[in-house]
Amino acid sequence: MNSRPGASLQATALTVSAGSTRILEDVDVSVGAGHVLGVVGPNGSGKSTLVRCLAGITPADIGTVTLDGDALRDLGVRGVARRLAFVGQAEHTDINHRVDDVVRLGRLPHRGRFGGTTAADTTICEAALAAVGLEGFGTRHWNGLSGGERQRVHIARALAQEPQVLILDEPLNHLDIHHQFELLDLLRALPTTIVLVLHDIPLAARYCDELLVLDEGRAVAAGSPAHVLSPSLIADVFRVQADVRRSDRQVKVELVGTRTSATTG
Repeated sequence: MNSRPGASLQATALTVSAGSTRILEDVDVSVGAGHVLGVVGPNGSGKSTLVRCLAGITPADIGTVTLDGDALRDLGVRGVARRLAFVGQAEHTDINHRVDDVVRLGRLPHRGRFGGTTAADTTICEAALAAVGLEGFGTRHWNGLSGGERQRVHIARALAQEPQVLILDEPLNHLDIHHQFELLDLLRALPTTIVLVLHDIPLAARYCDELLVLDEGRAVAAGSPAHVLSPSLIADVFRVQADVRRSDRQVKVELVGTRTSATTG
């Protein structure tokens, strides 16, 4: 399917609070055009809040997000939607939509005020479904889909948006191992700039150009997987023991047990 070239994504000093609780504190993000950034960290570290800020969904108390130097707040909702797509981790609906109707939502930012679905829109939506392995699913209904199929429909909807930046919060939820690799291979092949929250550290090391490690709302490390991932960082942040092997600027991570089990075994 056709995809637009990626845009650079920058964020400076993002700070978000809920009441007296600080969720993010002074977090910087920098993703080059066409690069894949993995956001990793333990539960409650602020990953979902961060990517929602980057997508312009959750406003930051302090800080600025820019696309190719343009501040999101100056682009407006429609302007952002023409350049950036977001897939959340828990997108539900009680309406029994047809799959093609869900995917066509991705074309809304590109239509005129009174425009309907065009032949070009249909072609783009069909290509998006094929890209996520759901070719021919257009006439299926939402209530008849598995959790993994629903997740892939949401990703197809985002691809149909033809974004320059695609942000995904835990996109591997509900996907079996085969479809996890298939999706990551697809994302890796796109010219689009990708930001995704991942819990699987070995997959993050394999597929991401850069990683941002969050812990308790702060960025504790950022850079290439080979630069960022070390047994000590993984033990300190994730409380697990890991075997980290580097070769030719590549890094492979194997998790070998919890910090407690490794020290007491």
